[in-house]
Amino acid sequence: MQEPAKEPGKPGLTYASAGVDIDAGNTMVDKIKPLVRSTRRRGADAEIGGFGGLFDLKAAGFVDPILVAANDGVGTKVKIAIESGIHDTVGVDLVAMCVNDLIVQGAEPLFFLDYYATGKLDPDAGVAIVKGIARGCVESGCALIGGETAEMPGLYAEGDYDLAGFAVGAAERGRLLPRGELADGDVVFGLPSSGVHSNGFSLVRRIVERTGLAWDAPAPFAPGETLARALLTPTRLYVKPLLAALKATDGILALAHITGGGFPDNIPRVLPEAFAVRLDLDAIPVPPVFAWLAREGGVAEAEMLRTFNCGIGMIVVAQAARADEVEDALRAAGEAPVRVGQVIARQAEAVVTTGRLAL
Repeated sequence: MQEPAKEPGKPGLTYASAGVDIDAGNTMVDKIKPLVRSTRRRGADAEIGGFGGLFDLKAAGFVDPILVAANDGVGTKVKIAIESGIHDTVGVDLVAMCVNDLIVQGAEPLFFLDYYATGKLDPDAGVAIVKGIARGCVESGCALIGGETAEMPGLYAEGDYDLAGFAVGAAERGRLLPRGELADGDVVFGLPSSGVHSNGFSLVRRIVERTGLAWDAPAPFAPGETLARALLTPTRLYVKPLLAALKATDGILALAHITGGGFPDNIPRVLPEAFAVRLDLDAIPVPPVFAWLAREGGVAEAEMLRTFNCGIGMIVVAQAARADEVEDALRAAGEAPVRVGQVIARQAEAVVTTGRLAL
């Protein structure tokens, strides 16, 4: 092959001089292999490094499965991680935002893949992120079978990064949610959130900017924690408790993951058109972070309800006659369900609220 011509006195260009360090990427892969290995489960026991990840449905114990797929990101919550230098929790968020969307359809998460894009690869930050991803996978019982790290100078500023996640689960045919027998009077439970989870952070960051607080300042709503660490509390993983409850009782008719859009936009996604939910806001245990955000941002209650989970990260709709059975199953699985409403015949809005949030 003929050598390309070079201008006299000018060194030849390389991929590294253009801002992409292949060696740094290889170093990161070597460091994360033990983390990936820790997520192995039945059906997935291969090492990363191939061109694709493998999963054996038969080995996982499925007979006649329906596959369910979901993908999501962490949103602008990553800006807090970037600016504070705390990278070990957003990976948990990434997994949770995907696998929580699988369990609401009755599917067991099987495997996960991540996409990590950055302007300049920092192997230490990358390993911390993958550590969080591995933790999320272990806690939800799915295998991390692959991913991609992309170094893209000029597209992302140095130090900036973004994350995307992809999860696949399965349910035996006939076990998918929601179930069609929803009826007037069915009971609505809420499962507590761990905080803001991974939605509404463009508003959160604007509110923090208004207060003038630094990320390392004490969190006004969480004694003993910095503001950044408190806001970076990862999204709760509801998978294992809900899988246990679904196995224990057939009284669960629907689940709704409360993400962007809050209650008004997420609950209707699992309701037949003829039905609505009457939500008792007085019954919702609102964590202090939401009261602080509402107060410091002057955020109206209706805006809070449509932007944040306000303390309830998952909705469980139970058959009225088996509501106590469902509640017992959830408690036995380690959850703390709260009765927050009931199913009613729909007249206008799909979510009708009574009472007031404790903001």
